[in-house]
Amino acid sequence: MSDKNFFRPYSEHSDLSGCTCGGHGSQAEHDRAAEEARLARARDSETLSRDFVEAAAVRALFPHDATRRRFLKAVGMGTAMAAIASVLPLDSLKAMAEDKGPLEKKNLKIGFIPINCATPLIMADPMGFYKEQGLAVSLQKTAGWALVRDHMLNGELDASHFLAPMPLAISLGLGSSAQPMRVATIQNVNGQAITLALKHKDNRDPRNWKGFKFAIPFEFSMHNFLLRYYLAEHGLDPDRDVQLRVTPPAEMIANLRAGNIDGFLGPDPFNQRAVYDGIGFIHILSKDIWNGHPCCSFGASQAFIEQNPNTFAALYRAILNAAAAASDPANLPTIAKAISTPNYLNQPEIVVRQALTGRFADGLGQVRNEPDRAGFAPMPWYSMATWMLTQMKRWGYLKGEMDYKALAEQVFLMTDARKQMAALGMSQASAEPLSGYKGFSVMGRPFDPDAPAAYLDGLAIKRS
Repeated sequence: MSDKNFFRPYSEHSDLSGCTCGGHGSQAEHDRAAEEARLARARDSETLSRDFVEAAAVRALFPHDATRRRFLKAVGMGTAMAAIASVLPLDSLKAMAEDKGPLEKKNLKIGFIPINCATPLIMADPMGFYKEQGLAVSLQKTAGWALVRDHMLNGELDASHFLAPMPLAISLGLGSSAQPMRVATIQNVNGQAITLALKHKDNRDPRNWKGFKFAIPFEFSMHNFLLRYYLAEHGLDPDRDVQLRVTPPAEMIANLRAGNIDGFLGPDPFNQRAVYDGIGFIHILSKDIWNGHPCCSFGASQAFIEQNPNTFAALYRAILNAAAAASDPANLPTIAKAISTPNYLNQPEIVVRQALTGRFADGLGQVRNEPDRAGFAPMPWYSMATWMLTQMKRWGYLKGEMDYKALAEQVFLMTDARKQMAALGMSQASAEPLSGYKGFSVMGRPFDPDAPAAYLDGLAIKRS
């Protein structure tokens, strides 16, 4: 027990928010050196985990912050710490939190597609996040999503970078044999775009796109669902008015250059690569369709999780720590340099950096500054899964009645994500709503996750 605790649970001026910037409590009683020492604790994951356990225990003892503040003011910090230690087994609680258990498997094969969406998973290798958790990870670069699916089904990979809808589809047996797959974290939000060939720079109205040929990376992808949504909102039937061609991301540039497609809704860095190569322009960023939408995820089979719980927890910690680092804009240039190399993305560093930082050339003569072009918020909200299922139902991939919530809560491991975030002292662990059904809007149309069937009924163009 220590009054140096990062969360300052014994300070009457602290609100126990655990903000890493230290700006949520008065600093009147702390000089600069003490504050720097407190913040230094946040840079050590083990120390921060112990501090979080202690702060959480004090919060449980004093659920009302005003009561805790009055108590501390009345008796003083030293007396309060002694009194609390006499009724709470803090040392035992911390020991339990630190007892991670032996890793069942240390040498792991993890699949990835070489795109920016996999940034946390990729950067965790060269930047040491796997090694920090005692893991020896071999990242397996894979050419396309169908191969990722097949490798996971055959047990050739221990875990993988997925398109966020893929574990839902695999669990349902859509396009493959059914096998329970789980989403541990969302790898990235936003970070996609509709890119068109330069010959269409004066044809920006989607209502004029009948007959266009578009590439998408996979049927069970946010790219497919978002492009279909965008076209349908402009009056085009994506199954009848345009052609959608499943194309591995790395082949989209060659197909655009050859004139085989008019455009694509695809992942970065290929949108930015089309601009870099002078063959295309960015028509619209995916964030302008749904700001905060998920794209890719990190997950494993239910069998792997059950057989390797400690290893899976270690993977969780590595990916969450990497996502936290990728969420700091100051780190993005370094990350771009680390992941652009031939063994990872194999792309010009400037292309990767422009897509990650959101300061980029759009192919139309403008340099744009969109810092939220891509993000790395890892929470696997149940409502994200629910929306994906409505789109599978909308376009005829799913038949019959669907219990949206039951499947969302089975495949998206949000409860586990909160637990792991809490153990790492991450404020996102208590993000609202606690139910996991966060509302949002897609192209201005609100999505109520408690009424998915009504939402689907309100969409004019659909197969169901």
